[in-house]
Amino acid sequence: MSLILTESDWEELCQQAPNPQPDERIDNLIDNLEEWAGVPEQLGCGYHRSLELTPGLWLDFYQYKFHQDLMVKAPVHEHPIQIGIHLSGHIYFDGVHPSLGETCGYFSGSGMSPAYVEKYRGGEQVTIVSVNIEPEWLDSFLREDQQYSSGTRKFLFKHNDWEASVYPTVTPAMRLLVQQIWNAPYRGAAKCLYLQAKVFELLAMHLDLLSGQSDQVQHLPRLKPETIARLYYAKEILTTQFEHPPSLLELAKQVGLSDRTLRRGFQGLFGTTVIGYLTQQRMQRAKQLLQEGEWTVAEVARTVGYGHLGHFAAAFKRQFGVNPRECLMGKGVGGRG
Repeated sequence: MSLILTESDWEELCQQAPNPQPDERIDNLIDNLEEWAGVPEQLGCGYHRSLELTPGLWLDFYQYKFHQDLMVKAPVHEHPIQIGIHLSGHIYFDGVHPSLGETCGYFSGSGMSPAYVEKYRGGEQVTIVSVNIEPEWLDSFLREDQQYSSGTRKFLFKHNDWEASVYPTVTPAMRLLVQQIWNAPYRGAAKCLYLQAKVFELLAMHLDLLSGQSDQVQHLPRLKPETIARLYYAKEILTTQFEHPPSLLELAKQVGLSDRTLRRGFQGLFGTTVIGYLTQQRMQRAKQLLQEGEWTVAEVARTVGYGHLGHFAAAFKRQFGVNPRECLMGKGVGGRG
């Protein structure tokens, strides 16, 4: 059973939590420049570290493990520009965002965030580095740079409008940077300089990614925040029920959209069709099961929702370039799709 808290409940409990003692702080990371807060003991264990690198730019480090499944309800709130990357664990959402984890990052512009529910699984350690940027700070860097199109700027600076977010795949280079940020080898002012350099590099990677996608960002269908939330809900249903998914009409009814809005909105927001996304989820799960080597090809096909072995084999080969039996025998699987 999940414990459900409002954001004010969470903050009140955190204020009562004891601060981590020096011998509990990992890797000798005690530093007077950082602010520390512990996790309420009745909820779990862990801590939150916060460090301001320069006015308008700060870092947050989170490491949590909760005793039981936990849901925290966040209201509508003002949001900075933010980059979030997980080193371990996941945060699951109710539809406003997809599930975030080691391979799915988070990059948002500033603006107003809609209400959402964060979900954590009991016993799963969640380790996150979050870069938080005041829009005025970043705007001072980009104002005179013609490289960044109006589409990029509209993404980053929403003011009183709803924030925009993308969920980039975490590359090995991004992950290495975040590991270096987490394990900064210096103290004091040297630590701040080191972290600034790493954060600037991480930000540059994300701006380059956004600049390359600016045309896509600019031409996404104009969707209401409520519609976007419903589309993310549809995506979550497909992610969790891919073995026995609802039909397109049933899915549209379940999330409160017309089938036309579901089809067009899903394609525009996620860059793939509903069926295409469902197939991706099935194939990724099939690959995992085959590589574990404890299932036959037929068992895997049935588990991921295929009643016809030939259809499953054809879909798997289109996705990965090898057939399921080759994957089961240990032949390398590519990452296409």
